[in-house]
Amino acid sequence: MKRISVDIGGTFTDCFFVWDDKYIEAKALTTHHNLALGFNEALDIACRRAGLDRDQVLSEVDSVRYATTLGTNALIERKGPKVGAIVTHGFEDTIPLSRGRGYGEGLDPAMQQNLPAAKRPEPLVPRHLIRSVKERVNSAGKIVVPLDEDDVRKMVRELVDNGAEALVVSLTNSTENPEHELRILEIVLEEYPSHELGAIPVLLGHQVSGRKGEYVRATSTIVDAFLHEIMFHALSQLANNLRDSGYEKPMMVIHNSGGMAQMNSTDALQTIHSGPIAGVGAAEHLSNETGIGNVIATDMGGTSFDIGLVPAGGVKHYDFQPTIDRWLVSVPMVHLLTLGAGGGSIASYDRIHKGIKIGPESAGSNPGPACYDRGGLRPTVTDADLLLGYLDPNNYANGFIKLNPKRSIFAIEENLCDELDMDVIDVAKEIKRNVDEQMAIGIAKELRVRGYLPEDFTMLAYGGNGPLHACGIADHAGIKKILAPPFSSVFSACGAGNMKPLHIHERGAHVVLYNATNRSLYDKYDEFNAIVEELEAKGREDLVRQGFDPEDVRYRLEMDMRYGNQLVTTAVVFDITRMDGVGDVLHMIRTFSDIYQQRYGEGSQAPEAGIRVTTIRVASFVEGDVVKFESLDYAGERTEPIPVSYRDVHFVKEPKPINTPIFDATALTHEHRIVGPAIVTTENTTYLVEPGWRLEPTPQGAVWFLRD
Repeated sequence: MKRISVDIGGTFTDCFFVWDDKYIEAKALTTHHNLALGFNEALDIACRRAGLDRDQVLSEVDSVRYATTLGTNALIERKGPKVGAIVTHGFEDTIPLSRGRGYGEGLDPAMQQNLPAAKRPEPLVPRHLIRSVKERVNSAGKIVVPLDEDDVRKMVRELVDNGAEALVVSLTNSTENPEHELRILEIVLEEYPSHELGAIPVLLGHQVSGRKGEYVRATSTIVDAFLHEIMFHALSQLANNLRDSGYEKPMMVIHNSGGMAQMNSTDALQTIHSGPIAGVGAAEHLSNETGIGNVIATDMGGTSFDIGLVPAGGVKHYDFQPTIDRWLVSVPMVHLLTLGAGGGSIASYDRIHKGIKIGPESAGSNPGPACYDRGGLRPTVTDADLLLGYLDPNNYANGFIKLNPKRSIFAIEENLCDELDMDVIDVAKEIKRNVDEQMAIGIAKELRVRGYLPEDFTMLAYGGNGPLHACGIADHAGIKKILAPPFSSVFSACGAGNMKPLHIHERGAHVVLYNATNRSLYDKYDEFNAIVEELEAKGREDLVRQGFDPEDVRYRLEMDMRYGNQLVTTAVVFDITRMDGVGDVLHMIRTFSDIYQQRYGEGSQAPEAGIRVTTIRVASFVEGDVVKFESLDYAGERTEPIPVSYRDVHFVKEPKPINTPIFDATALTHEHRIVGPAIVTTENTTYLVEPGWRLEPTPQGAVWFLRD
């Protein structure tokens, strides 16, 4: 296996390079003006470590995979084209009204409780760029009012004349019958052919989302259109860079569904959060390979702290109507909680609570934290870590970035010391305590709302800052075991290397598996199987178009199910893909009951209310080679390694600095045990072993943090 996997984050570009039996990790600063430059630098570092030439590598690798947060950042910064929308006559205000919930979606719980003070987000499609056309399809897919094509041409011209640079077509009930949406696309191409300068991208709602619900389908398509241009140009830039270096195969893009596809089979919406989700995929793979049980995946990078949940058995949680920024969308996405708490998160004074506030604003990679000495003037988490003695100013990021403690002192003194009436070290301790507590609260909430206890989970700490803050976070959250996985500083990039080519297609459905009124079971097997076959055909077509053999395509059937008229639905994965008789119906009901019981407790099932299916979903994928994780157990003798130096280090719970042993990467072998307090500095990350913890490496390079 020869593979390059890249995770382009807000601060660093991570590269995980597989060359036969060699696994190599490398990092470089993200170059936002041209992502290819940061990629080239990270790959050059990896190639030097492998003793290979970059052109040789790119001509021989089997694939290059990208995960990126570019779309996320573009949406936050509102960097996108003017989008025009075409809807069904009478539904012109569906998008602006946003179901009456636009004030609250995407806000934190505190702001949702204070809705009178909340503001609607700036619309991606202003009201003057929304037009309606005369047509109507009913809920059964029957055309009630034929499409008025002259009206369509008039509305399209009005939108273009008003400056629309992308068009969204989202008609009522188009998931049941897309005929009118497809005809509007043809009309637009007739008016503005793709080969002419005035051509603009056109996105159809039923192709972006197969679910019912006009508003959510429309917002999904609008977000996709808004990000289309920037993602197209950025990914094309990366693809052209690869071709210029001799790589001739299609570039693969990681999707937030937990899979990947070629760029020509990727929607911009599918790239949102794809980097962190690749890390959750790696956590799932590690859980399956090593049997470590329940895992809470935590990725602390330079810009954010991402939390993903992987219960025992490696089953991920999905959001099927997630909120992206301030917009509710309808796209299957691996569930992820993101907090604005990374190494580059800015610490500011909160005048209301008279304390320190961490994030969500970040210094990014340019100018970066104050200690980067690149013009940053505001204190960050990394500045606090440096002054507390956790970081080596001459050996940060493998020595590529020299840290300047004087800049950190200046930034904290200028912005926080006077306000808090504290000295620099005490402020730095407060920053460390605050950010650890903030991340721990996020973890505990994520677990408890799903009925789990933190002490039953192993915390997976990765990302450039994960092993540095892991002990502090675990202390606040009540977690007893931490694992810094193999390749922890580039673990999300490692996860991108394990992704399968995968497409998810879904369709809203009304299937009553058990009718409580007449006590009957569902018996329309051909109708159900026809829907599944249609979804399988779409997935197979996607994968065959990318060059895969149809015989290699595998399918997974999933359904959203609920008891009676419950508002909450449960996603259920089945080990069968067809319904051929009463036995299959009962098997589906039993599977749903078992999963419901595991999630909500024995006795919570309510079959007497009826059992309904609201969505049928098929995941189509192709299996491939993956990175192998070895056992995390070691029963042999362990000894204390010899420190390379000592320095005074400040810990949050200790009133005075402690003369702390410092180790290098040679200490991270499975024959060693390191008892805290201690620090291990490696090329790509720093392991902080706080008092009361010990560190035990494993043979493949993973590291356990265990309580003494």
